[in-house]
Amino acid sequence: MERSQEEIAVVVFDLNGTFYNKSSKDEFYQFILSKEPQRVHYFFQMMYYKALKHLHRIRKTEFKENFFNYLDHLQPQQVEAYAREFWEQEYPKNFNKELLERFDQLKAEGTQVYCATGGLELYVRPLFSMYPINGFAGTRVRYENGTYKVIGKACKDEEKLERIARHFEGKPYRIKEAYSDSKELILDRAEKAFLVKDGSIVPYQR
Repeated sequence: MERSQEEIAVVVFDLNGTFYNKSSKDEFYQFILSKEPQRVHYFFQMMYYKALKHLHRIRKTEFKENFFNYLDHLQPQQVEAYAREFWEQEYPKNFNKELLERFDQLKAEGTQVYCATGGLELYVRPLFSMYPINGFAGTRVRYENGTYKVIGKACKDEEKLERIARHFEGKPYRIKEAYSDSKELILDRAEKAFLVKDGSIVPYQR
């Protein structure tokens, strides 16, 4: 009889407010403004869509498409170049040092490290060339007629779990630990789950 395939141990973390101490979607906008001040007019659109989201009047995917209108007419290569410069100034000083140490420890033990974030892969990707991990999932977009359109769904809730499963391509895995700044499905699926509040890590109460 064949021995059953051993499960892959993985630690999953959210990015914004968790591993990264700030909100990248807001901070990246401020960085873009420092490069292209004329984009300040997008601020009012962003506040409008934030209000719609708060009132549950807009789907998460639709919110992502419209909030990031401040990237309109910037080619993907330019956005990625800005993102590299942005993360170079943010990493590692604005990242959770306790989590950084924990992830390094887990890596040394053979646990895979995976990020599942709602942020756009377009601008998140350069971060993980500075801090290599086993994989990450973010909201995927394509550049179309001068704007960015979400491919599929925003990387939230069930979509995060689906993307993790897809990453392991049918291989058995277990979420050994999970970290987020708010209640989400990944925390419920993890063996050990933690909330990050103002940089402090506390056990998640199921």
